[in-house]
Amino acid sequence: MLALGIDPGTASLGYGLVRENGDGSLTCLHYGVIRTKADTPMPQRLKHIHDELVALIERYQPDRAAVEELFFARNVTTAITVAQARGVILLALQNAGAPIAEYKPNFIKQAITGFGAADKAQMQEMVRLLLALEHRPRPDDAADALAVAIADLHSYRLAGVNPM
Repeated sequence: MLALGIDPGTASLGYGLVRENGDGSLTCLHYGVIRTKADTPMPQRLKHIHDELVALIERYQPDRAAVEELFFARNVTTAITVAQARGVILLALQNAGAPIAEYKPNFIKQAITGFGAADKAQMQEMVRLLLALEHRPRPDDAADALAVAIADLHSYRLAGVNPM
């Protein structure tokens, strides 16, 4: 089972592809970020995100996809732009036909570390250990996306438990 995890953003969108092997172990196939420039008009940034994501989906053909839900504390402007990116992401995934799940940040942290308020360093170290990587994945957005993919595979394995 191959899962694509996505950490949404307009400046830097993280993605990670994780395969669950027949023995239950996890393998990282690929991870990275899709970047857009701040001085580029939003419609062009959204198109770039869409096009890059579609190319990634076509290349790897994931069985499942998972997206981190929107969370913001204060900055409404940032929330709006991330929501726009999420719309583009969900459209690209829906058009690809893979099942889509959405997870809250605290659910992802709980699934990865066992603690729903884990910090970035704890998350990255657990992602490294779970995927048997030599180093913590970088940048942060890509590490977060790998965590989303791992949480989705765990959730799917647990008889389709839906955290929403």
